[in-house]
Amino acid sequence: MSKRFRSPLIALALAGLFWGLTVPLSKVALDWLDGGWLTVARFGMAAPILALVARRDLRAAFTPAVLGAGAAGYGVVIVLQNAGIAHTSVSHAALIVGAVPALVALLAAARGTGSTPARAWLGFALAIGGVGLVAGGGGGAASLRGDALVGLSVALSAVFVVAQPAVLKGRDPIAVTAVQMLAGMLAAVPNAALEGLPQAPTTGGPVLALAALATAGTLAPFALFAYGQSRVAPELAGAFLNLEPLVGTMAGALAFGDPFGAPQLIGGTVILLGIALSTGSAPRTERVADRTTERLPASPARPAQGGRVPRMNPGLHQIQLATASHAERLRRRRRTPR
Repeated sequence: MSKRFRSPLIALALAGLFWGLTVPLSKVALDWLDGGWLTVARFGMAAPILALVARRDLRAAFTPAVLGAGAAGYGVVIVLQNAGIAHTSVSHAALIVGAVPALVALLAAARGTGSTPARAWLGFALAIGGVGLVAGGGGGAASLRGDALVGLSVALSAVFVVAQPAVLKGRDPIAVTAVQMLAGMLAAVPNAALEGLPQAPTTGGPVLALAALATAGTLAPFALFAYGQSRVAPELAGAFLNLEPLVGTMAGALAFGDPFGAPQLIGGTVILLGIALSTGSAPRTERVADRTTERLPASPARPAQGGRVPRMNPGLHQIQLATASHAERLRRRRRTPR
């Protein structure tokens, strides 16, 4: 596996691990803030930092498509998730969130944008089974209402993951994430207004949980996932979301006393195996792309047969061809004896 392909996978894996902390951190922070205010505070703290980092590309990211996707995929999804977490256990929420990868693969296949091989489907099935083992013990005050709200947020999240590559195309992923967080924050304001002004925290725990949620649970994973998702297929990116219920359920066991024993340990191993199977065929796609790139210098005026680059900006395409042609001439000069 090349370094160019390995970097997005590492970013996606880290995002999945960090996101695993969001359910337990949200559970603690909800002791102080209601779901709407928690969403506003979470994105309101993270968005300015990302905007500062990507300030040069920020203007290009302010489009109706980016703002609309952020309002729905960040704001509505997280408000629903927070409302569900407030009425169910950490383990139950983690289990339901684990359905995102399979939903992403199904939606991508239904749209005709995904070509998921049988091996990857086996990986999804194993990962879902592992999620069931990890969180199957339940624990805490679970309720049908809370589970349904988290389930609705999961469905919208899967739609967002499938649609996001088109939004990211040609844009800086960090700038897009900053704008979408801003849109998500604004989308949560009406719900927060209905909740009324929050009271001052009585202890420091929820405040620390909010700070950790805004950084390790929001700033880092959203940026890492956007970077990775801009370079791989949606169904491959979605596979790494299986890490979220694994980490979330382990944190629930440690912090909230949710059950964690041999079934959960076995389930965690099965989740990792499922992710490995889901990502196993992805490097082959990259190698095909690499071979296509190698064929491009055949003619500076038009690409060689099979070397067509779909959906590329024509000006950028010509620059790429000219650069490749110039590099080829330099290589030939070096090989020519004087």
